[in-house]
Amino acid sequence: MPSSPRDVLTPDAFAMLETVAEAGSLAAAARSLGMVPSALSYRVRQIEDALDVLLFDRSARQVRLTEAGTELLREGTRLLGEIDAVANRVKRVATGWEPQFTVAVDSIVDMATVMELCEAFLAQQPPTRIRLRAETLSGTMDALFHGHADLALGGTVDPHTRSGVHSKPLGTVGFVFAVAPHHPLAQADEPISDELLRQHRAVAVADSVQRGQGITVGLLGGQDVLTVPDMLTKLDAQVRGLGCGFLPQPLAQPYVDSGRLVARRVQRPDRQAPVRYAWREPARGPMGRALQWWLARLDSTTTRAALLGLRPGHGV
Repeated sequence: MPSSPRDVLTPDAFAMLETVAEAGSLAAAARSLGMVPSALSYRVRQIEDALDVLLFDRSARQVRLTEAGTELLREGTRLLGEIDAVANRVKRVATGWEPQFTVAVDSIVDMATVMELCEAFLAQQPPTRIRLRAETLSGTMDALFHGHADLALGGTVDPHTRSGVHSKPLGTVGFVFAVAPHHPLAQADEPISDELLRQHRAVAVADSVQRGQGITVGLLGGQDVLTVPDMLTKLDAQVRGLGCGFLPQPLAQPYVDSGRLVARRVQRPDRQAPVRYAWREPARGPMGRALQWWLARLDSTTTRAALLGLRPGHGV
C-alpha cells in the first residue's frame, strides 16, 4: 500500500529534504546525514510518490529543487515553527496559564484603557489567548453567568447571588442628559418635564443579553426610540440630533465642552450608576494565572478610574 502524505511528511523528512537542497547532491547530503546514498534516494522518492510530484530536478550534475519542492520546504519550515510554538505553549499552560481568557466588556467601559491592559498583558508573552466580547447592560454579566466569559467589566447587575461568581465595585458613573445644539430640547425651559421629553425621540442602547428581555434605562412609556448597539453609537446619534437621552458624563463631557452637545436639566433625579467587575471561580483547581494578573491590575484605583473614563487611560 503506497504511503500517504501524512505518513511521510514528518519533521525528520523536512530536515532531510532541506539538507539535500543545501548540499546540491544526494551523495553529499547522504554523507552529511550519515546515510548511504541509495537509502537517501529511496526516502526522497518515497516522499515524491506519496505527494505525486517531483521535488528535485535531477537532470543536471547538481540536484535542484523544483517549484513544488521549494513550496514544500517553505511550508515545512512554517509548520516546524508552529510545532515548536505549540510545544512551548503546552509547557507554559502546564504552569497554570489558561489557554484562552475571555473578557466581557460593557459599552460603558473605556475601550482604550482595556486595550492598554491587553498590551501590558501580552507584553509578558503568555501562552494565553485573549478574547474580548462587546456587551451592554445585563448582557455583560450574563456572558459571565453562562460561561461565555471569564471576567466581566462594567456590569450594573450585582452577581453575588450567583454561585461561584465574585464581584467588586469598579466605580460610580454619573450621567448627563444631553442633546445636539440644533435639537428642539436645546432651547426648552429647564427643568425639562417628562411630558415634554415624551414628545421627542430617545436614543437607547440595546441590551446584549442572550436570554430574556433584558433591561431598558431612562425610557418613558409611549416615547419614540432609536435603539443602537453600544454607547459610542448612542453618543454619535445624539451628536447628530437623532434623539435625546442620558450619556455617561466622562463620555459626554468633551462634547459638551466643545459645544457639540448641550447638557440640559430634567425633572428626574440625577442618574448615578454603580458599576462592577466580576469573575468566575474555577470549578476545580487553583485560579489561573491570567485571571490573577487581571484581578491584580483591577485592584488599582487608577486602573478602575481609567476604565470608567474618569481620567486619561494611561499608566494602567
